[in-house]
Amino acid sequence: MASSFTKINQILLISLLFHSTIIHATEEMDNLETYIVHVDPSDTSLEELESWYRSFLGNSNSSRIVHAYKHVIKGFAARLSPDEVAIIQKYDGFLHARPERQLSLHTTHTPNFLGLHRESGLWKDSNYGEGVIIGVLDSGISPDHPSFSDEGMPPPPAKWKGKCEFNTSACNNKLIGARYFVVGQGTPLDMNGHGTHVASTAAGSFVAGANSYGQANGTAVGIAPRAHIAVYKVCTPGGDCSESDTLAAMDVAIEDGVDVLSLSIGFFSVRFTFDPVALGAYSAVKKGIFVSAAANNKGPSYGTVTNEAPWILTVGASTTDRKLRVVAFLGNKEEIDGEAIIQPNNFSQTPLPLIYTGSCISETLKEINARGKIVACDFRISEASAFSLEEVQAAGLIIMNDETEGDTKRLSAIAFPTALVGYSEGLRIKAYINSTSDPTAAMSFKGTVIGDDRAPIVASFSSRGPSLQSWGTLKPDILGPGVNILAASHVPIEGNTNSFAFMPGTSMACPHLSGVAALLKSVHPDWSPAAIKSAIMTTADIVNLAGGPIEDQTLKPADVYATGAGHVNPSRATDPGLVYDLEASDYIPYLCGLMYTDKEIGIITQERVNCSQVSSILETQLNYPSFSVVFGLDVQTYTRTVTNIGEVNSSYVVKVSAPRGVGISVEPERLDFSELGQKLTYQVTFTRDLNGDKFNFTQGFLVWSSTMYQVRSPIVAVMQDWNFRV
Repeated sequence: MASSFTKINQILLISLLFHSTIIHATEEMDNLETYIVHVDPSDTSLEELESWYRSFLGNSNSSRIVHAYKHVIKGFAARLSPDEVAIIQKYDGFLHARPERQLSLHTTHTPNFLGLHRESGLWKDSNYGEGVIIGVLDSGISPDHPSFSDEGMPPPPAKWKGKCEFNTSACNNKLIGARYFVVGQGTPLDMNGHGTHVASTAAGSFVAGANSYGQANGTAVGIAPRAHIAVYKVCTPGGDCSESDTLAAMDVAIEDGVDVLSLSIGFFSVRFTFDPVALGAYSAVKKGIFVSAAANNKGPSYGTVTNEAPWILTVGASTTDRKLRVVAFLGNKEEIDGEAIIQPNNFSQTPLPLIYTGSCISETLKEINARGKIVACDFRISEASAFSLEEVQAAGLIIMNDETEGDTKRLSAIAFPTALVGYSEGLRIKAYINSTSDPTAAMSFKGTVIGDDRAPIVASFSSRGPSLQSWGTLKPDILGPGVNILAASHVPIEGNTNSFAFMPGTSMACPHLSGVAALLKSVHPDWSPAAIKSAIMTTADIVNLAGGPIEDQTLKPADVYATGAGHVNPSRATDPGLVYDLEASDYIPYLCGLMYTDKEIGIITQERVNCSQVSSILETQLNYPSFSVVFGLDVQTYTRTVTNIGEVNSSYVVKVSAPRGVGISVEPERLDFSELGQKLTYQVTFTRDLNGDKFNFTQGFLVWSSTMYQVRSPIVAVMQDWNFRV
């Protein structure tokens, strides 16, 4: 039994042993390994578990505990040597210990991370997206990649009107269409890999043995693996995508009969009338086509989000719980976690001299004496710089993120022993170097590790709101996996025997949501694009795997301009209970309220519009699944209409977490439904507290709850005079 007397004696004994014999062993960094230790807590309460776990190591060594489990197992994971494990085995309550294993992965790992599993749940219910056509506008495709095999795929739906413009019979029942729109590019063939990567992320077939340089080994698969793919090449090998080509491709895609449009491209923020994505997307939505687009990679600054039109699902990027782990052991016994794609399996564990060079540029690296040393330098490195390190015979490289990048690690395949570390870790390294005349470090390459419970974390580069075109519409809408995503590559890469590659970006997040939309459309073919968007947003996760708030690159709680509604949860999105629905015509009063001219609105809608005859609405009055209240007036009232798609007879009560400095009242506070498809309207009044703290923006949420459902809408309240660019 884990009695108090046993615990006290165990702590004392452990402390003596660890300080007398074990500490000497821990000086050998090679001996330390992460062990999973199972213990018998007996009569220990949940609140006392961590104390019980620490008793096995002694308080002075409790920091070596990596994870303290409460529910999945009773036990902990800790960094231990074999000698330490041998001692722990002698104590009361010990059951078992083993070194942790590296698990095989599924995909870019993201379907598993998003809760999609074979033969169950949403994948089974949607038959993996069968019958849905995803149109991808990008840099083309490599049709012979195994991710686009049509083994087991049915033929395209009868409505399909597209064509294959490859010179060979490259298309099949998976890749049902491929067209090009770039002048001088007489083929849809992908010449830079971006389009191939995006298409396979959205709907790639199952491919066993996928990896990059041996990392993330497993079965690669897209989010909707039985959906059809149609590719529209609008971008040059250099990444330029013209407006005219983009509009032409969207025009053709609508006619071809796609169900979902995925655009990992975007332009700077312009009025919707002059935004080709917004224009094409409006026409698509009018035809019942769902449009998903990347939020842009200009974060973490505010006001950088693009693809802002409310008829588009705007997707930001986050991390997954997979790391390609490298540990740097400093001479002061600190352990610094980093990551790297290329991981040598024979790198020496011997501590080596550590030097800081400032910049990573090749000119700087050539001027230093780095022979046999580990070089630490500031963020970003080129292939030329890595070559310079080989020339000067350096032993290893630690790249330290700058403050803007924070903890986001954008990996590239550097053919040199390397660890990319976050900003705070870099500060620790610099502090150590400055604290001693003889700094040393060792590097240990751990390979692919699953289980970062801080995931998802908002990527530093993921663009933030507010929307410059419509402050009254909260953007981005949603987060999806977009950091170091493994997916198909257009050509084999030197040194990599597999045709898969890692890429970071909101470009990678967007096709995840395109795939999710395809799954939902397969299960619910009658849902409108707005209903699908609402389902995705109102069921999103707002906590990480550890149960804490989603964080940003600073590892502090992310604000609503970074997260939107939260992180996509596909399984919950298939049954949201209520939806905020919209038809294309509902955007006309919204555009009139934004003071677009009749002519401008006509360009967008391809209809004659006379705003003087339209009951224009304020931006926040749009029946959107979120609220973005711009305070000019101190009291503002808006209505929302929800449609019951859950239980026939159901009642929902409202719960509000008001933004700081804002009062909220909802009328009515209860919604009673008696049939499916029934619509009910509620009214929300926002009142600024004139005696409260001043704010630029503040956030909260509104939830309608029934016995089965939680329908959540984020709220942001922003001052009209906030100058976020100062």
